[in-house]
Amino acid sequence: MDHLIAPSVLSADFANLQRDVEMINNSEADWFHVDIMDGMFVPNISFGFPVLKAIKKHAKKPLDVHLMIVDPDRYLNDFKDAGADSITVHFEACTHLHRTVQAIKQLNCKAAVAINPATPVSFLKDIIAELDMVLIMSVNPGFGGQKFIEHTYTKLAEIKQLAINANPNLLIEVDGGVDTSNISKLKEAGANVFVAGNSIFSKDSPSDTISSLKHI
Repeated sequence: MDHLIAPSVLSADFANLQRDVEMINNSEADWFHVDIMDGMFVPNISFGFPVLKAIKKHAKKPLDVHLMIVDPDRYLNDFKDAGADSITVHFEACTHLHRTVQAIKQLNCKAAVAINPATPVSFLKDIIAELDMVLIMSVNPGFGGQKFIEHTYTKLAEIKQLAINANPNLLIEVDGGVDTSNISKLKEAGANVFVAGNSIFSKDSPSDTISSLKHI
């Protein structure tokens, strides 16, 4: 499949959020990536349901909602109601991961699991067949603009190998430090969904950057 580009609205201009949403609508991006942070699972707070609903009101593409929060099960229905098309929970935040994944699927959302840089890919072996997507964090979650962690390439290759045997249609997403200089290598390693924030919104023409990422 062609790879997908999911601009992270965490890096958008919040004073001009509708403008940036419209830019993504009119660009070659495939999804909106929306990071939800609670200040507990990660040392930062982003935004909650009102902002997500505001994005959904204007978005013409699917909302890929990444929950960096403790006890995400409490809010799955609320995120669906606020507009999530896919919901990603962290392996590290879920005590009963299989139950959480099934709950997401029952909401008719894509079910995804993220792992932090220090979490081994092998921890997903028993759940990978149930997933629509795995998100490999290539920075420590919580802040945009961090330096890419090189070990990510190895982890992508490992998850790709697991997927070949257990779930060949698995989407493999990578988030953190993605830009035009490394997307080709990330794709070769196994990724097919790319989250990019600072590398898009810091440019004079974010739409052109999205196009460059899409066609590399």
